[in-house]
Amino acid sequence: MALFSQFNISASGMTAQRLRTDVISQNIANVNTTRTADGTPYVRKQVVLTEKGSNSSFSSVFAAAQSGVAGNGVKVTSIQDDTTTAMSKVYDPSHPDADADGFVSYPNVNIIQEMTDLIDATRSYEANVTAFNAGKAMASKGLEVGK
Repeated sequence: MALFSQFNISASGMTAQRLRTDVISQNIANVNTTRTADGTPYVRKQVVLTEKGSNSSFSSVFAAAQSGVAGNGVKVTSIQDDTTTAMSKVYDPSHPDADADGFVSYPNVNIIQEMTDLIDATRSYEANVTAFNAGKAMASKGLEVGK
């Protein structure tokens, strides 16, 4: 039933992109959070995606391609902290979170990057909706063949 696997693939993509949108929204909401519950500035979060049931061996990928299997969909592997991007430091000695030198560490969230990622997630979600609707329309037309 390749038709139903197409629905599962599109649905998994929509679910993953919705989670990605939620994480991006969380990053934007915390762009000025200088102190979290543990006393450190907020750290940007990133969603890591991978193919469902992925097997990295060449022979398994080749066998799947020969059998006509296009894929299994996508799944969220983890939500990780972005430790590669540096926190921004702003001189503000009157801020309650300023260090001994008067600098405040702000989160490593870049609004431009987050908005770009948000547009990417939204477009990916829309592409999955379009693929789902196309499959639904093909199934509907297939059921009308006998009329």
